[in-house]
Amino acid sequence: MVKINPFTEKIVANVEKVIVGKTGEVKLVMVALLCEGHLLVEDVPGVGKTMLARAIAKSIGCKFNRIQFTPDLLPSDIIGVNIFNQKTRDFEFKPGPIHTQIILADEINRATPKTQSALLECMEEKQISLDGVTHIMPKPFMVIATQNPIEYEGTFPLPESQLDRFFIRINMGYPDETAESEILERQKIRHPIQALEQVVTIEEVVEMQAKTREVKVKENLREYIVKIVQETRKDENLFLGASPRGSIALFRAAQAHALIEGRDFVIPDDIKFLAPFTLAHRMIGKSDGYSHAAGLERLVIRALEEIPVP
Repeated sequence: MVKINPFTEKIVANVEKVIVGKTGEVKLVMVALLCEGHLLVEDVPGVGKTMLARAIAKSIGCKFNRIQFTPDLLPSDIIGVNIFNQKTRDFEFKPGPIHTQIILADEINRATPKTQSALLECMEEKQISLDGVTHIMPKPFMVIATQNPIEYEGTFPLPESQLDRFFIRINMGYPDETAESEILERQKIRHPIQALEQVVTIEEVVEMQAKTREVKVKENLREYIVKIVQETRKDENLFLGASPRGSIALFRAAQAHALIEGRDFVIPDDIKFLAPFTLAHRMIGKSDGYSHAAGLERLVIRALEEIPVP
């Protein structure tokens, strides 16, 4: 099987011309992309969430749209609308910004739950249905949503069904002193995103997405994944444990991570590393200490400690 390292390295190196000191986070975006999944980036404003999405889209040559979510945004502003054409005496579909390959749902939790739900069908089934007509999304298709911490004013918590459709959740975090100094140096004349070029083709991305599913996962590792997810459902600190969709996400993510590391087989370390990123956001804690990302990730790590490694 062809190793994916050169493919990944080209994209990561290109994105790091814009996003400094976040190699791990960029690789997690690659995991989501290879698994045809969607990404939720939760962090404070100004740490590079939007630039990350733009840099990924430019690097792989995908069409890119950005939707700024606000309280007055309507579902039709996202998916589009049928408009009556007086010349043809028929309705014509005017597609919304969601009809692209990489979509940035910026500050998704500032929109109402009704508007947030407009993304559910396209995220799960890669299609939009409007007035009985189905519109298929292009390939590759990926939603990268940014979210402000839930304690910020003017935010609406994402419903469980919406969170469950995000393949991976990451936090960007503040850059360290060296990285922040490098950011200032790179933007001395102009923003590096303006000079970013495409480094792989869309056809290569689709081919690698197909190769991801060929990565071998032994039966004992499949059982290991199931036991981890089952353990989250037994935790007394949780109202809701990880869903079966979470099991599938961890399984697929482990395949992608193995491929990125140049292997055609999954090892336990792939699963242990990815479990907090694929499972924590699908869980709901009972107390304040387990209502945020960090607390839920601690519960996933506790579940990993309880389950013997194959």
